[in-house]
Amino acid sequence: MYPGTWAAKNPDKPALIMAGSGRTLTYAELDERSLRLAHHLREAGLGVGDVVALVSDNRPEAYEVYWAALRSGLYITAVNSHLSAAETSYIVADCGARAIVASAALADMVEGLDVDVPHRLAVGGEIAGYDDYETALAAASTEPLPEQPHGDDLLYSSGTTGRPKGIKPPLPPIAVDEPGYLYPTVFGAVYEMGEDVVYLSPAPVYHAAPLRFGGVVHTVGGTLVMMERFDAEGALAAIEQHRVTHTQMVPTMFVRLLKLPEEVRLARDVSSLRCVIHAAAPCPIDVKRRMIDWLGPIVEEYYASTEANGSTKIGSEEWLTHPGSVGKALLGIPHIVDEETGAEVGVGEIGTIYFEREVRNFSYHNDPEKTRSTEHPDHPNWTTVGDLGYLDGEGFLYLTDRKAFMIISGGVNIYPQEIEDLFTLHDAVGDIAVIGVPDEEMGERVVAFVQPAPGVVADDALAAELRDHARERIAHYKVPREFHFRAELPRTPTGKMVKGRLRDEYVGR
Repeated sequence: MYPGTWAAKNPDKPALIMAGSGRTLTYAELDERSLRLAHHLREAGLGVGDVVALVSDNRPEAYEVYWAALRSGLYITAVNSHLSAAETSYIVADCGARAIVASAALADMVEGLDVDVPHRLAVGGEIAGYDDYETALAAASTEPLPEQPHGDDLLYSSGTTGRPKGIKPPLPPIAVDEPGYLYPTVFGAVYEMGEDVVYLSPAPVYHAAPLRFGGVVHTVGGTLVMMERFDAEGALAAIEQHRVTHTQMVPTMFVRLLKLPEEVRLARDVSSLRCVIHAAAPCPIDVKRRMIDWLGPIVEEYYASTEANGSTKIGSEEWLTHPGSVGKALLGIPHIVDEETGAEVGVGEIGTIYFEREVRNFSYHNDPEKTRSTEHPDHPNWTTVGDLGYLDGEGFLYLTDRKAFMIISGGVNIYPQEIEDLFTLHDAVGDIAVIGVPDEEMGERVVAFVQPAPGVVADDALAAELRDHARERIAHYKVPREFHFRAELPRTPTGKMVKGRLRDEYVGR
């Protein structure tokens, strides 16, 4: 099912409510407006398998674009709205977008895109070089589409080289109103989402989980409550006001909720909650235990990736007897493999996590070599995203690392190589290594170790210069919070940076 199903049954039911402004989009409106946009995109020449890019803050129109794509056999590429113009240009060009819908709130960035996209629409105001979204919709047809082949998302996740990689699944071989789409089939069922679900989404809509779970809510006919941006008190107020039944957060949000004064946190009625889901980053054991103590055994965790090559899940009661685990298999069969030999390792032994599926379900767009690198050499239907972990004797999975050097800060993946590359040719930098170090609130924070170039003075002025250099070129959340200077950085004779030694040094301080 899809919004059109529910528009026929419950036209005035809210499909989406903005938590801050109260702005509401009914199922009738979501169905009609996504239909109008679908007609507009078809008239612009987009056909099955083409891509529409979305660069937006959290606003209702994001789901009009989402459903226009999914009911037209298109791919939607939602782009991180905090990226620089250069970073966004790369993604929009790489995905081959033939249309882009952008929020006027991001006008300063999207006006500077260096990419040829023939069809551009501006939402919520004017953007130079973009047509007005509302005018385009008003002129479009509301006639039923002759066919509605199911579309999908084509989202980007940075690779270890720092260049973002587009994760492209095959289009589902179904119509948009037919069952069988992955996310409602798996996650909607697991978390018992039905017409009565009221789902609070506090995270940016460009991330995979918020985007997809919002789509699940509309597939089952529930109501999506979307926050403009997360704040702890605002989340509790939204839960109380809208009688939220389900929500999904990252551990950083848990930390901020728990840090509220007890009288503030306990003053809100959160008794409507039936399921509090978390994923995206490892959750400290003490934090999760406190969440369960507060809310009861309704805290659910899953482990997955944007690639959706496999997944595990664990509920509160299981977790309390297996603290630190991310659960048992939900999608695919997990295998722990020795990276050197390719052989499966024994119970409790750490290795690379592969998931076995009947058929391969994704590829990296424009990167067949990267795609092949995810396959097990002897089992092509086993794939990995590079995470490390182990299985216990009962089949519970535990993570030990999230890819080789990846930093997870506030639930967001940050790849050090991208940051390091910025400084390779900087006159003041002889060598640099970027690592993640523990941070009580964010999980990890970005720290840079710098070997200054000969004759360069290592002082606060240099740190400020390097910080400014990064802030002009990459998203601000990727910029190192700290710069530490060393006469020499620890590289092996083959040139490999020994980052473990830097982490130990930092912790030792």
